Amino acid sequence: MSEIETTRHAAGEAAALDVLGTAADWAASGRKLALATVVETWGSAPRLTGSHLVIDEEGNFEGSVSGGCVEGAVIAEAIDVIEAGEPKMLEFGVADETAWRVGLSCGGRIRVYVERLG
Repeated sequence: MSEIETTRHAAGEAAALDVLGTAADWAASGRKLALATVVETWGSAPRLTGSHLVIDEEGNFEGSVSGGCVEGAVIAEAIDVIEAGEPKMLEFGVADETAWRVGLSCGGRIRVYVERLG
């Protein structure tokens, strides 16, 4: 791993811990939550595998799994997961020419696992 990749990886791990800390705090306060996690990427992706987004039943969120419309779609799906209790595997992918419109800045595909916490 290059020095730049190592630095980026360390920063990603620190951000993931912050999101998980937020999830623990929110859960302790009685909020119903879902956790979205980037489990796989192909090509260019704005977030690393292991990136997290915690969402509560009102749509409040902390962290990031992508950005743009993809993140909005993950939040909407997470609210459904909180209500139904069933986890979901989401996949998003676009061709380079449409990538900017949906938040995947350089094309690519991502898979995001969404699960209810608690």
